[in-house]
Amino acid sequence: MELIWNSLPYLLLGAVETLKITVFAVSLGTVLGLIVGLGRISDQKIIRLLAACYVDFLRGTPLLVQVFIVYFGFPQLLEQLGSPITHIPPFMAALIAFSLNSGAYVAEIFRAGIQSIHRGQMEAARSLGMTKAQAMRYVILPQAFRRVIPPLGNEFIALLKDTSLLSVIGIVELTRRGQIIIASTFRPFEIWFTVAFIYLLLTFSISRLVAFLERRLDIK
Repeated sequence: MELIWNSLPYLLLGAVETLKITVFAVSLGTVLGLIVGLGRISDQKIIRLLAACYVDFLRGTPLLVQVFIVYFGFPQLLEQLGSPITHIPPFMAALIAFSLNSGAYVAEIFRAGIQSIHRGQMEAARSLGMTKAQAMRYVILPQAFRRVIPPLGNEFIALLKDTSLLSVIGIVELTRRGQIIIASTFRPFEIWFTVAFIYLLLTFSISRLVAFLERRLDIK
């Protein structure tokens, strides 16, 4: 217990880094996902095709590979294009990769949420003189947002746990800090158990928050 207690402040700093990356990535991913989700149901075939390619690629390839592409591949590509940028900082690379990945999953969440709204809602709004964009903004999306809160919470939790992959590019988040402590103490059981417990506390808190929002918004 003494080792766990002494290691706790250092591990909690890693948990803060983990949360920071997750919050930024999901926030950007939500905006990107909404845009791509609307593209998935667009009347324009080329827009639907581009949105589908984006979603299929990001959902069909491992997140770790996407992190490597951004961190190692993008600087090489930019250098060949004559850009002065030859290095992407680890935090920025993590944010880009995680935001793009989250955007693909959130796009499907929004698409399903929008399509779950009865078509009569759109027709009723159009009959009142609204354009399609106005009907989507004022009638369809507010209802869809309520329905996508639970899956968005699941996406947040999944991405939070996936931050453990970022130690491979040098980000000192929760998992990496656990590795550093183990390298100096040679006590893996106590440290990994503590790391797992901190992840559990984070994910449990998020799941309780999502459940609270469901009750407040009466999501059915």
